[in-house]
Formats: sequence, structure tokens, C-alpha cells
Amino acid sequence: MEQIKVDDFLVREGKKVSLNSWPTDIPKVYSSKEHYKEMLAVQVKELSELQRIHYADNRYAVLLIFQAMDGAGKDGAIRHVMSGVNPQGCQVFSFKHPSPRELDHDFLWRTNCSLPERGKIGIFNRSYYEEVLVVRVHPEILMSQQIPEDLLNGNDVWKNRYRSINNMEHHLYHNGTRIVKFFLHLSKEEQRKRFLRRIDEPEKSWKFSIRDIEERKCWNKYMEAYENCLGETSTKRAPWYIVPADDKKNARLIVSKIILETFKSLDMSYPETSEARRQELLKIREILVAEG
Repeated sequence: MEQIKVDDFLVREGKKVSLNSWPTDIPKVYSSKEHYKEMLAVQVKELSELQRIHYADNRYAVLLIFQAMDGAGKDGAIRHVMSGVNPQGCQVFSFKHPSPRELDHDFLWRTNCSLPERGKIGIFNRSYYEEVLVVRVHPEILMSQQIPEDLLNGNDVWKNRYRSINNMEHHLYHNGTRIVKFFLHLSKEEQRKRFLRRIDEPEKSWKFSIRDIEERKCWNKYMEAYENCLGETSTKRAPWYIVPADDKKNARLIVSKIILETFKSLDMSYPETSEARRQELLKIREILVAEG
């Protein structure tokens, strides 16, 4: 059984990424299904306690970004890892094809409108990174974004978007938002197996379509887009973590551990009670005791 070492999954700033050298499966960090449940329960409880302090402290915002190929387990990771978090302090957003209104704005506008407030956890199930992933694989989408033609100059488009993303994340960091980004790294063979299982499971087959198979044909293009994206936008202030996703339980425990380490790195505490506030509470206590 392996221990979870967060830095093993970190994409170092300025390093080129070759996904072929990053495993999609690693030795289990749990010894049995029961042990997995125990490990996850402990981490979920700890995260819940840290989230309460985070909510009360009200100085930081935390943004968790999940990106992956279809079938990698983003929904399950979010659901299981965040199961103990108070819904009042957590916001989850999924981003699909942009609306006509969203297309009339810059590519960061619609996600910026959903950024978490101080004291809150924001979760993006897909994100503004789609604009350098799916849009790069399907450049016809770029043509629908009504961008002036003189700004659509080959690779400059992607370099400029990476720069915009890095600048935006830098700005958020210096205003109290901590960003952690997860790429759930799934093998093509494991995706095939999961797609086959989806067909036979009514609770999952409803959201499966031929479009998923068409996207699968673009696998190599997506891997190239992810390699460029991860290498260009993983920074000390907003790091990417490549999480092996062929084993869903492993992936959830790794994601949970990384989130916990992020919260532990924050200087958080419950607000201190002033003398005036303490006297007010004592007065309230006297009133309540007198009622009894």
C-alpha cells in the first residue's frame, strides 16, 4: 500500500508535460474497500472541520478546478470528496457550450461571474480551460466567438489565452483566492471500458450519446492540448495536479489529500472575540439564565 505524497502529482512551473510519462494507474493507496471508506471518511471529516474555520475566517476563497476526458470520474470525485462540506459554504458550477450572451463577452467572463466569495469553496466542473482545450481541438468553435479576424493569428491565440489565464489567476491569488487544479488522467482503454459499462447502466446511459464516441476519436488531439495547457498554466500560485484516474478510489483519496493540504497551508482561525463582544455575550447569558 502506497502513501499519498502530494508533490508526486504536481506539475512543476515551467516544465513541459508529456502525458505518456505520467501514469494513469498507480499502486493502491488503500488495502481494501473498507479501508478506502475509512480513509475517505477521515479526510472528509477533517475537510469539514477546516471548511467551518474557512467560512468563519472569511478572508480566503478557494477555487477547485476539475478537468478530464469524459468518463474520468470528475462528478464522482466531487461528490465523494466534498460530501461532508456544508452546502452553504460551497458552490459547484458546470460549464457547457456558451450561450449567445456569453459569446458576446471575452472568454473568461462567464466563469469569472461564478468565482467563489471569501469564505466559500468554488468548484468548477470544467472551466475556462475548455477555451484552450475543446476550442483548440475544434477550432470552428473559435470562429463562433465573434473575435476580430486580425486577432486570430495561429498559435498566438493560444499563447495569448494562456497569458490571460495566468494573469487572471495571479490577480485572484493576490486578492485572497487560492486555486487548485486537477487533471484526472484516464487511459483510453479504461475510458472504453467505462463507456461500455455506461451503456448497460440506466442511471448512466441516459447521458451517453454518439457525440461521446466522436470526441473519443480526437483523443490524441486532446492529449496534445492538455500537455500544452498543463505546461503553460501550472504555477506556484495556481498549480495543476495530474491525478491517475484509472482507479476511482485512488483518485478520490489523492484529490482529497491535495485539498486538505491546501486548506492546511492557509492562515485561518475563528474570529477573535473583542472585550465589548464578550461583555455582550455575558449579558445575553444572564438574560437567558434569568428566563429559566
